Amino acid sequence: MDVIARARRVKLLILDVDGVMTDGGLVYDASGCVQKRFHVQDGLGIKMAQEADIEIGVVSGLDQGPTAARARELGIAEYHGGHLRKLPVLEGILARKGLTFEQAAFLGDDWVDAPVMARVGLPMAVANAQPEILDMALWVSRRPGGQGAVREAIRFLLSAQGKLQGLWQKWER
Repeated sequence: MDVIARARRVKLLILDVDGVMTDGGLVYDASGCVQKRFHVQDGLGIKMAQEADIEIGVVSGLDQGPTAARARELGIAEYHGGHLRKLPVLEGILARKGLTFEQAAFLGDDWVDAPVMARVGLPMAVANAQPEILDMALWVSRRPGGQGAVREAIRFLLSAQGKLQGLWQKWER
């Protein structure tokens, strides 16, 4: 099955955070709290996906306040932080939603993402992912993580599903 056919089946997109939704950098303030930078275009892309009935989930190896806050802000109900072993988390999400692995896509960047990428119907990677992850991916963004790669992945899914133009028409009015 080609990548477009796989993208047409996607009902759930799971995102890694550090290196995908962010550039992977960690900045600590004077009190030792971590700060993260998220790209606003990714946020609008997530809202577009939700409007088009593609559910978004976040599974991260780290559980940090800024990520949880961003997930809440974007209405992402499936936020799961602090899970280096991501496959059991995805299995639980799929079971709760009555979905199959073939109906899921995952956007990742590093070795901890490999077990999930090996199982989902559409493994995706950001441009600056580790070489082994790039090799596993059936779709790779042109943009690096934290710089609009999530939006690019969502545009690809929406285009493959024939939903992108309809969403654009709502915004251009």
